[in-house]
Order: sequence, then C-alpha cells, then structure tokens
Amino acid sequence: MSTILVVDDTLSQLELVSDYLRQSGYTVISATDAREALSKAVELKPDVVVTDVVMPGMSGFELCRSLKKHPVTEKLPIVICSSKNQELDRLWAMKQGADAYVTKPFTREELVSAVQSVVA
Repeated sequence: MSTILVVDDTLSQLELVSDYLRQSGYTVISATDAREALSKAVELKPDVVVTDVVMPGMSGFELCRSLKKHPVTEKLPIVICSSKNQELDRLWAMKQGADAYVTKPFTREELVSAVQSVVA
C-alpha cells in the first residue's frame, strides 16, 4: 500500500486525516508545516502528499510549487485539503501543480477517493 505525507499545522486535523488514511490501509508520515514537509518528501519519497493550504511560514500552495520544482518530487501527486471552497481556490491549486482538491469538512470516503484518484 502507498505511503502518504500529511501536512497540517492544526494537530486535530492532522490526526483526523492520518486516521482516515490509516483506516484505509495507507502508511502515514506527518509534518506540521510546509518546510518540514519539503525535507520529508525529498528524504522519504512518499507516494502522495495531502496538504492544508493555510499554514504559518509557507502555505500549501507554496509547498505545492516547491515540490513540483524539485527534481526528486516533481512527479509527486499532491492533494490539497482546504477550507477554502471557492472555485477560484480550486483553480489556483491546480495551477500550482495540485492533482486533486478536497474541501473541509470532508468525509473519509471523499479524502480516500481523492488520494486513490492520484495514485498511479
């Protein structure tokens, strides 16, 4: 089964997403900010990244751009998980390189379906 890097600065949200993915059989690595996520993505080479957008320091959109520019992670599928639910937010995420977009609150099925849709 695939390994997923979950990035969220809100611990309760990080736990919820991680639990949903573990219940679905995935191995989960977690990071509480984008900079930590960048180094873990390069070092541990997960199969998918699931990231929040609004985080201190570096946003999920910036993380997305950085991952797509790095030779080790440029093909890494990214699922954006955000409370930003406008169509413009979704379009901007895709423009930054995101492969799927899930709005909060979401069900386990919505999250897992988004992850499955980007796993090769």
